[in-house]
Amino acid sequence: MKRKAAALGLGLLVLLLSGMSLFTKANADEAAVYNAEEMYERAQSAVFYIRALNADDALKATGTGVIISADGLAATACHVLTEAARLEAVLSDGRAVSSIEVLGCDQETDAALLKLPAPDAGVEGNAAYPALPIRDTAVKHGENVFALGYPMKDTPIITEGIINSPHAEINGRGRILTSAQIVSGMSGGPLIDRYGRLAGIISGSLKTMNNIHLVIPVSDLQSLLPKQ
Repeated sequence: MKRKAAALGLGLLVLLLSGMSLFTKANADEAAVYNAEEMYERAQSAVFYIRALNADDALKATGTGVIISADGLAATACHVLTEAARLEAVLSDGRAVSSIEVLGCDQETDAALLKLPAPDAGVEGNAAYPALPIRDTAVKHGENVFALGYPMKDTPIITEGIINSPHAEINGRGRILTSAQIVSGMSGGPLIDRYGRLAGIISGSLKTMNNIHLVIPVSDLQSLLPKQ
């Protein structure tokens, strides 16, 4: 009888500990998910306004970019940069940055990779750029996502939606489809998953479907990254 009672007690203890472990994991997962307000606070410092200029410094196009490494690697949409003589960026804190290098611009995928000048280590708080981590798995139907961008220089916005399709062939290009609202000027900005990871780069809108917008998969951006 004592052995049975001891075994029962041990079994209950194992179940209790297992339940606590699952509860702790669930709480940890829940804590890593952000709503729109939290997402903006976490991500906006890594998002910047882009000015594409002609040789005479006339404004050719504007768009958005997102920093993906602390040393200044950044992503945007290739069509924002096309035929620009030089680029300027205005960071979220208002600092203007020039001497931006285009490391890659793939017109087929619309992905582009930039290199911002090295952060000014001599200025307090500027030793590294704020950056978004890149998601390493494909998005799924129905996932909640957020789009950030600059429809105007001093007007960053955030919108929220879902993944309508993780893959669609649009004019021969693979695209993510999302209901997160996108307006002119947000091209090149980030699509962010609910964990705060970069899930894609905003490319444009789909004219044949209302409120469905086009996003470049991160796999297209990763193909431009320097080989390790």
